[in-house]
Amino acid sequence: MNKNRIQGKRARSVVGNVALMLFCLAYLSPIYIIFVNSFKSRAEMYENVLALPKTLTWEYYAGAVQRMDFINVFKNSLIVTLCSVAVIAVLCSMTAWMLVRTHTKLSRFLYSFLIVTMLIPFQTVMMPLMQEMNTFTKALGIPMKNSLGGLVFMYAGFGAGMGVFLFHGFIKSSVPVSLEEAAIIDGCNVWQVFWRIVFPILKPTTVTVIILDVIWIWNDYLLPSLTLTSNKIKTIPVMTSLFFGTYTIEWNMAMAALTLTILPVILFYFCAQKHIIKGVMAGAVKG
Repeated sequence: MNKNRIQGKRARSVVGNVALMLFCLAYLSPIYIIFVNSFKSRAEMYENVLALPKTLTWEYYAGAVQRMDFINVFKNSLIVTLCSVAVIAVLCSMTAWMLVRTHTKLSRFLYSFLIVTMLIPFQTVMMPLMQEMNTFTKALGIPMKNSLGGLVFMYAGFGAGMGVFLFHGFIKSSVPVSLEEAAIIDGCNVWQVFWRIVFPILKPTTVTVIILDVIWIWNDYLLPSLTLTSNKIKTIPVMTSLFFGTYTIEWNMAMAALTLTILPVILFYFCAQKHIIKGVMAGAVKG
């Protein structure tokens, strides 16, 4: 009986592993299709999408880099991503800390309001948002549309809900008040308490917020496409639309451009993936 049970468990384990591998292959198949077809001519693509390329050529990558002005749009994407992530990480950590330490109805309302914003799809607010940005531009004289600064401002707003949620839970469960009280007794003001005591403790959650926001902002297409109209300041995902015309689609160059788009964020994710689970398990979900 024991031997039959052991054999049954092993059989179920093998079946489960095989099913998991098949699921992973199906999930990763779009990446394989994009990468493989980025080396093929259009005629070769139409023959067999799944087959390996007959010859390995970088012609279509070179064409995509030239058409997209890749160096410039890479710089734009990098500026937007780094600035947006920095603003979100700093402001959300400050906001979450004050909301946790301030026990009032207003703080609870503000926290609930920020959480509710996570449930609102961007598509429902994108047109009113563009109208408000036009209003701000006319009233303040600051170009909120068609500028990288305006795009960073909007990303900071849309990323506030998730950032505050993650920081709020971690601070509530893992940052003792006694440390802050001891720092105040030693003569620290509010800013010194936050930057010298609280913020260093928030490292796991800060890394998690940075990773999630980098992946989101780098790959985002809709908001930059609505905000940026000049090719000189467009981001990489927006410029990939050059290869998708009204009547024809340059699939090989489009695949090369998409590979160039996703490659940096994949490399970033593999370098920092261990911090996601570590940051979440450290207390971000407990709040």
